[in-house]
Amino acid sequence: MTSCREIIRLLIVDDEPRIRSGIRRDLHGYGKIEIVGEAGSVAEAVDATLLCAPDLVLLDVQLPDGTGFDVVRHIGSRQMPPVIFVTAFDQYAIRAFEVNAIDYVLKPFDESRLRQSIDKAIDRRLEAMVLIKRLERLVEAQQQNLQQRIVVKHDGRFEFIPVECIDWVESANNYIVLHCGNRTHILPETLSSLESRLDGNLFVRTHRGHIINLSRMIAVSSLTGGGYEVELRNGIRLPVGRQYREVIHALIRNRHA
Repeated sequence: MTSCREIIRLLIVDDEPRIRSGIRRDLHGYGKIEIVGEAGSVAEAVDATLLCAPDLVLLDVQLPDGTGFDVVRHIGSRQMPPVIFVTAFDQYAIRAFEVNAIDYVLKPFDESRLRQSIDKAIDRRLEAMVLIKRLERLVEAQQQNLQQRIVVKHDGRFEFIPVECIDWVESANNYIVLHCGNRTHILPETLSSLESRLDGNLFVRTHRGHIINLSRMIAVSSLTGGGYEVELRNGIRLPVGRQYREVIHALIRNRHA
């Protein structure tokens, strides 16, 4: 029988309720784990980490109001519990996680992979200072890898677009459209791919179909039914997706920041 001292208190952070439910189901009856809470956003994850004091955090990289890295930054590397990242990143990002000795679970994952990752985290009882340094290196590496310019091609000519020139980004199937003042640029990639490389303090996803530059946002309007609409400096109005309303709530709460 597993002793109480060996039970690991786990916090689950993922913006999709069905994934959180699936993780609970996969870990049901797993004697090494006690699930002490769930969170679906950066703000909720920070609050839950401070309130529940978990021993381990299963942390999704992409969240509606930021990234898993933002959770680490808010809590602080010295206070952040050990982390298993849940990610859909490509193999290069995964290698970066491995170098920093923090485990990852690649979506979609099964029960055996999840338990293997948790066992790995339990076995790695790293000394506190070693874990702190690795978390700090991970956050630092993520900050350094944020995209500063985006390369777009027009008729054999390559243009370098500074990210601060982008007003908002629109999804168009497997393409994205950069809206930069009175110009637009089309790129063959997904919105989620670009989002992972943008600074979460400057750009936020407020809809499954678009990302906005916070410095261009001048107003938020309430709509009938509890929805929201953001207004940009150029007069463009964009709806806020239902699952991204917490992003707007967080912006309103931090209006005096």
